[in-house]
Amino acid sequence: MTQSPTIPLPPPAERRRLRESQSLTQAQVAELVGVSRETVRAWETGRTTPRGRKAQTYASLLAPTPTPTPASAPAPAAVTATKDVVAADTSPPTAPLTPAQAFDALYAFCAPALVRQTYLLTGRRELARESVERAFQLAWHRWPEVAVDPDPAGWVRATAYECALSPWHRFRARHRHPEAPPAEAADRALLSTLLTLPPPYRRTLVLHDGVGLGLPETAAETEASTRAAAGRLLHARETVATRLPDLADPAHLSSGLAGLAAHARLRAARPSAVRACSERRARNWTQAAIAFTVALIGATTFTLHTAPTRYEPPVAPGTTVQGVPPQAAPGPLSRTERNLRERLQNTMPSGPQRVHPEPR
Repeated sequence: MTQSPTIPLPPPAERRRLRESQSLTQAQVAELVGVSRETVRAWETGRTTPRGRKAQTYASLLAPTPTPTPASAPAPAAVTATKDVVAADTSPPTAPLTPAQAFDALYAFCAPALVRQTYLLTGRRELARESVERAFQLAWHRWPEVAVDPDPAGWVRATAYECALSPWHRFRARHRHPEAPPAEAADRALLSTLLTLPPPYRRTLVLHDGVGLGLPETAAETEASTRAAAGRLLHARETVATRLPDLADPAHLSSGLAGLAAHARLRAARPSAVRACSERRARNWTQAAIAFTVALIGATTFTLHTAPTRYEPPVAPGTTVQGVPPQAAPGPLSRTERNLRERLQNTMPSGPQRVHPEPR
């Protein structure tokens, strides 16, 4: 057996997912490995790669192996990786997950943390749950697209954030009054400070310091340039540091955000209920579209049967002709008119004699 000179590590795109599956934050991984949080962020984005003892520790955190290695076996990390490869090659092929099973796995992995993150954006527990459920309903409705997305968790997170920060919620009666604040004074102060930030700044702060995304990933998810995302992040941190000096350090701010989200005690609905609601909503929209189409066809048919088949020019309105004397109304004749009538009746008309045909 030839010993591999490098420590096997998952691809950079999988490192953050594996860390989150172990319920570890970037700060916790950095403390365990003995590096800074920025270094862990660089490892997850692929800008740098760990080496030596740090790489071995980082690999064990991402994929711990409970089976102990004998003392006589050389290269523990390489032998463990070789055993994993042999086991993967000899294990029987597993059946692929059904769409419902894959959706339930994604929901179980993302929904609990996503509800807490959405609460940091809105400060409303019910709105946070509604936004996450709506995002997963859209994901199930468009599952063929979401299933092949490079980052399904990011797709659902961006949709949930958009639903939570929609300005139309202000017109809902149930969201016009504030909810009960957190019990802890520090949590209340931090939440009120977050809600004073503009929504784009608040979202950037939660993604970078709360979720742990890098600056390029945060800029891409917020649809902004890297420079604009950096400016929003600095402004948000300055606002928080001005009101809460204890959270001026980004590490303390990240811990404060995690504590605020954990103290909210939010629970997500069951994935089967979310899928059923999505299917029911899609069915209702389909029935509404069919009814509207039938009504439109009926109105069009009625118009075709009742509309005129030839053109009828409109009648021009009447106009008054100037200079024509008004017509006299009928009535008794005057003496002059009676004399004129008698003269016309008694006088023979002058003119040529009537010509009578003569027989031959």
